[in-house]
Amino acid sequence: MVKLSNGGAYLINGCDIIEDGPQAAAEAASKTGFTGTKEDAAKNTIAYSILESHNTSGNMNELTIKFDKLTSHDITFVGIIQTARASGLEKFPIPYVLTNCHNSLCAVGGTINEDDHMFGLTCAKKYGGMYVPPHQAVIHQFAREMLAECGKMILGSDSHTRYGALGTMAVGEGGPELVKQLLSKTYDIKMPGVVAVYMTGEPAKGVGPQDVALAIIKAVFANGYVNNKVMEFVGPGVENLSADFRIGVDVMTTETTCLSSIWKTDDKIKEFYDIHGRGEAYRELNPGEVSYYDGVVYVALDKIKPMIAMPFHPSNAYTIEEVNNNLMDVLEDCEKKALVSLDGQVDYSLKDKVRDGRLYVEQGIIAGCAGGGFENICDAADILKGKSIGADEFTLSIYPASTPIYMELAKNGRLADLMSTGAIVKTAFCGPCFGAGDTPANNAFSIRHSTRNFPNREGSKLQNGQISSVALMDARSIAATAANKGYLTAATDIDVEFTSPKYFFDKTIYENRVFDSKGIADPSQEIKFGPNIKDWPKMIELTDDIMLKVVSEIHDPVTTTDELIPSGETSSYRSNPLGLAEFALSRKDPAYVGRAKQVRDAEEARQAGTCPCESEFADAFKAVKADARFADVNPAEVGLGSTIFAVKPGDGSAREQAASCQRVLGGLANIANEYATKRYRSNLINWGMLPFLYEGDDSSLPFANGDYIFIPGIAEAVKTGKDDIAAYVVKDGGLAECKFSLGRLTDDERAIILKGCLINYNRN
Repeated sequence: MVKLSNGGAYLINGCDIIEDGPQAAAEAASKTGFTGTKEDAAKNTIAYSILESHNTSGNMNELTIKFDKLTSHDITFVGIIQTARASGLEKFPIPYVLTNCHNSLCAVGGTINEDDHMFGLTCAKKYGGMYVPPHQAVIHQFAREMLAECGKMILGSDSHTRYGALGTMAVGEGGPELVKQLLSKTYDIKMPGVVAVYMTGEPAKGVGPQDVALAIIKAVFANGYVNNKVMEFVGPGVENLSADFRIGVDVMTTETTCLSSIWKTDDKIKEFYDIHGRGEAYRELNPGEVSYYDGVVYVALDKIKPMIAMPFHPSNAYTIEEVNNNLMDVLEDCEKKALVSLDGQVDYSLKDKVRDGRLYVEQGIIAGCAGGGFENICDAADILKGKSIGADEFTLSIYPASTPIYMELAKNGRLADLMSTGAIVKTAFCGPCFGAGDTPANNAFSIRHSTRNFPNREGSKLQNGQISSVALMDARSIAATAANKGYLTAATDIDVEFTSPKYFFDKTIYENRVFDSKGIADPSQEIKFGPNIKDWPKMIELTDDIMLKVVSEIHDPVTTTDELIPSGETSSYRSNPLGLAEFALSRKDPAYVGRAKQVRDAEEARQAGTCPCESEFADAFKAVKADARFADVNPAEVGLGSTIFAVKPGDGSAREQAASCQRVLGGLANIANEYATKRYRSNLINWGMLPFLYEGDDSSLPFANGDYIFIPGIAEAVKTGKDDIAAYVVKDGGLAECKFSLGRLTDDERAIILKGCLINYNRN
């Protein structure tokens, strides 16, 4: 189905692959007459041309990107605008769309979520933005319908900001990166590698975009094949996919940990723009006659089978056929993996889902930016037409990705077909993707055409003994399972004729309900602040020396942002930094917040004039002062902070709060073997936290939870770009040296860390 090249490769005329080797360049030249270097050929990718047109540095090795448009949702835009306001924002310099698709449900017993919405509306008026009210569209569908343009770039504060199928390079980042764009600054990265996703063949009937996406994710996630690179979709198979199908694959590229994606475009994409009344946004995009890629992901579309990503990661994928044929073995393997993901906090079993030799699931969801597309829902309706989902435990909920899609489903009859089966069709909402709405019962198993199935995203609360499981599947196989009343079934096993109705886009609802300032700011507009909307607490500059206390130690192979700051009901507090911070690591290490607060209290006392020698740091400073090298250190001038260790933190969501919550609790650093994504590391830096790297084996760390680590001269090291950082762990009344590094930091990143956070940096 999917295989990977061992190295780079040339793409000839968009069709033929020549893998790198001694004769590769000569072969490429013989076929085309191309006489340039490999580096010249790398400039012929679609990705290179788009990045070049948006780069302001004049140096394609060190990019400083200015985006064309920005987009955020109601979990992220309050913090972004608050940060930008504190940094001097007067007007949105480029189009900025505020969608309301995450905190769409009013908080029970309070006004928190709707207060955030009114904040967003008044900010759109004051600063010249667009505001999409709740239930109108999920963030990414609105961007596809109304923002995407071929050859343009969009930055979004949601990790699934991916519009490559429509010819738009889009990047999902933490909020501070959007703040930089709002302040007319740049997105600074090294030129990313570009990997070709070379598609051939045509999908079998019943195979959908989620099946293709899961097969790709399975092949590239664990080995980091596309980590922080751009995935460029090319090859003759692309033309066999509809625009909706491409979009469904594209949005899931986030789960590969790539930086962004881009696809070649053709008449099917032109038709998409024409349908949406934006034909002028289309232009054909193709790689050059000879293009060079850093690797190739070969995707034989005709070999893809219906897939299922078992708990607790999209890469934990199998064919449905494989699961059904080896049911007990697969379930046992998943249970073993769960012991790691859940830290053994609850009794977890999947084998009890087997009934009469078949896997029974209690819930199906087709939703959001991945599953809520028109074709997905119409195909599901064809499979379910005239059937019943039954009156037992199994339930089915469907969330169209936008109101225009919902309206067309009502007009063409598919809405009635679905509802007559017992399925519930709801409004556009991202909740099922992050644990709000349609939460399964304890021990229940849910299959979803959504983006993620990490632990804790479906409402589990391990500390309360509550656990449920999510598996990812395509809408078609979810419908086939629903038609069999909850027994796992591949869509290819169902006899169905897909009707493939034509889509008609009606923009009337947007014209009637979406506020569009047309880029005109109204400085006289007062912003509405709900009582839960709080400013960021003050953060000081990095001191010359620091003392860290390790307050959490996580040895999972990968730690997701959901484990650093849980999603779901906590999202209501995203506008209240201190309120949200109370939930930090709550489902991974419930003792973390209390430990971190103790360190923060000691640092606040130090800033108020109390010597740390009178705090819990007393013995640590006694050990430091006893060492002749540091006898002159003044504890009153040493910054105190907490740190966590995790093997590979930051997979998943772009939410900045995974870092900012640690910061407002007094965090000064993370220590990791590596960072799962660029965006999490960027979030740490933008909140003034040191992204330390430790190269040693995590099974024999020189420090442990509760230990103190003294790092002298850290400010000077950051200022001068020194990467070999000497740190000293307090052990048995003495100091044991260990080494950290900071990795590559740009000049701006060093300045941000020295100032204490992005807000301070911008103020200065």
